[in-house]
Amino acid sequence: MLYAMIDVGSNTIRMAIYEISGDRVEMIMKRKNTVGLASYVKEGIMQRAGIEKVVEIIKNYNEFLSDFGITHVTAFTTAALRNAINGRQAVEEIQYRTGREIHVMSGDEEATYDFIGATHNLIDDDGLLIDIGGGSTEIVYFEERNIKLKVSLPIGSLGFHTRYTGIHILPSASECEEMRAEAETTISAVREFQSVTHAQICGIGGTFKGAMALYNSMFGLPQRNSRMEVKRVMDILWRFQREHELTQQDKILLMRTVPERMHTFLPGLIIADVLAKRFKSMNIIFSDSGVREGYIYDKIIGSEDF
Repeated sequence: MLYAMIDVGSNTIRMAIYEISGDRVEMIMKRKNTVGLASYVKEGIMQRAGIEKVVEIIKNYNEFLSDFGITHVTAFTTAALRNAINGRQAVEEIQYRTGREIHVMSGDEEATYDFIGATHNLIDDDGLLIDIGGGSTEIVYFEERNIKLKVSLPIGSLGFHTRYTGIHILPSASECEEMRAEAETTISAVREFQSVTHAQICGIGGTFKGAMALYNSMFGLPQRNSRMEVKRVMDILWRFQREHELTQQDKILLMRTVPERMHTFLPGLIIADVLAKRFKSMNIIFSDSGVREGYIYDKIIGSEDF
């Protein structure tokens, strides 16, 4: 069976096509539009231009799905529309104009599906799962592959970039410190995680994917490497601050590894660094599976009707 997942995220809008056979799931195609939907939220209101962008992209996806006769489709949206004051009205308009039902995924659901997708093939039975999105960050603490704690925080890579960096691509040292201060304040307020320490972090999502590619290139590691030493994250954060004139090598490095996330990878890494230090984690393991795969494993393969 061919199954399509449309993910209207805070930074990107994606359509992934999966082939599902028994309990085997293989992604065979993905389309991605880097929209930065969270940046269209002004004073809590999703602007008309943001709604128009979503409608246009979903209509294009619909044309593809119709041409290929793919009828099994799930569409969902996360923080950008979930947290907007007019989010419900915006989703209703998008549904009406595209004919596509869109599920507004709660932070709790997002964290749960992230966990299911990322840990499906994970070796470690205990640890922390972290997904740093454009508008929110989901954290799941698990033991023996069972969720013990989970939370969705209202901080994200695109939100930080929009709020602190403005028109520039890379943040300054002072802007990085402002982001770090907000991240530390937000994270320290989550009391239920106070006892969690020395936990292995599994990172998913675009921030970790881009950071992993950059990390491997910077430190001469094979691209298949999926382990990042936390102590080296500060080297990345320092090297690419705006005050430091980029060498030609640095410019090429950014263009090759994070071409679409050049403006959000440092804000996202700041959140990752704060979390890693808060939980006294030595390493971050990157997993390329997340909320979409988690939804399929839980709702599609796990359904009695499948």
